[in-house]
Amino acid sequence: MSLKAGIVGLPNVGKSTLFNCLSNAKAQSANFPFCTIEPNVGVITVPDDRIAQLVEIDKPAKVIPTTIDIVDIAGLVKGASKGEGLGNKFLANIRETDAIIHVIRCFDDDNITHVDTTIDPVRDKEIIDIELQLKDLETIENRIAKIEKQAKTNKDRIALKQFEVLTIIKETLLQGKSARTINFDEVDYAIAKSFELITLKPVMYVCNVDEAAIIKGNNYVDAVKEATKTENAEILIISAKAESEIAELEDENERKMFLDDLGLKQSGVSKLIQSTYKLLQLETFFTTGKDEVRAWTYKKGTKAPQAAGVIHSDFEKGFIRAEVIKFSDYTQLKSEQAIKDAGKLSVEGKEYTVQDGDIMHFRFNV
Repeated sequence: MSLKAGIVGLPNVGKSTLFNCLSNAKAQSANFPFCTIEPNVGVITVPDDRIAQLVEIDKPAKVIPTTIDIVDIAGLVKGASKGEGLGNKFLANIRETDAIIHVIRCFDDDNITHVDTTIDPVRDKEIIDIELQLKDLETIENRIAKIEKQAKTNKDRIALKQFEVLTIIKETLLQGKSARTINFDEVDYAIAKSFELITLKPVMYVCNVDEAAIIKGNNYVDAVKEATKTENAEILIISAKAESEIAELEDENERKMFLDDLGLKQSGVSKLIQSTYKLLQLETFFTTGKDEVRAWTYKKGTKAPQAAGVIHSDFEKGFIRAEVIKFSDYTQLKSEQAIKDAGKLSVEGKEYTVQDGDIMHFRFNV
């Protein structure tokens, strides 16, 4: 399953530094705008303590964790919707992602130049919001021009419904709000999603702070929280500088000591990856045994046959049933035979909705 989250932000807010911490891919990080010209894609392993528990039980020959793709996209500047800076590249690249990680500078440092000379995270956020909203408004107006006549003249029911949704989105964008703030029902959301709008994508705001603000934040973070309180968006506080120092430590004990000194139980990068996974509405099921422990990614709400298709298309085509073990039962009883003896193995059909952490075995025939 190839789903991507794009890291965006103004130049010099720390997004490429953060990307370098996330991935083995090395985006050039330098103190000037547009140091990231082409989007850098990193395949990121999703931290999951459950894998270690399965490995402890089954001692497999091979372990395969689940991953997501993170894309570091060139910095945006005011006027991007009109092609300023690398605006056209930025907007094309972000349109191809499934969710947005918006990095906002929330620290003071005279040695790192801000593109607008002063530090104002709310202004920075609004610059990107406005550019994305203007681009979406252009998209919506083009669609309205094509569909309005068909809707009003021919009374086409589908066209009328599309026109209704387009009008709601246009009014929202004109108010300076993103499409994601609209409370769509399931049908209208599906229609809105077909327009491929940038501001409909789920977003997570990452406040990049100095080490002193990692735990409680600072006035800049408070301002971002206030500015985003109606957006239903997650906010993470991370120090990209501290994360880059942690990433350079090869010894696990040294990393733990560094985190302890900062007052953290886990690195900000781990929290960011896990939060991005949830932002993309992804969950994990497992297959486990002596040969292999493997984590598989699926979209929340997926039925058993489609989950089987994640492993191989033949599994979905010839799906018969799924044998499901709950993770807590497996870690308690520690073997499939013990699970069966305890009556804890369930047999599920085509309508079963896969749950996060399920251990699954699929029966199929093609």
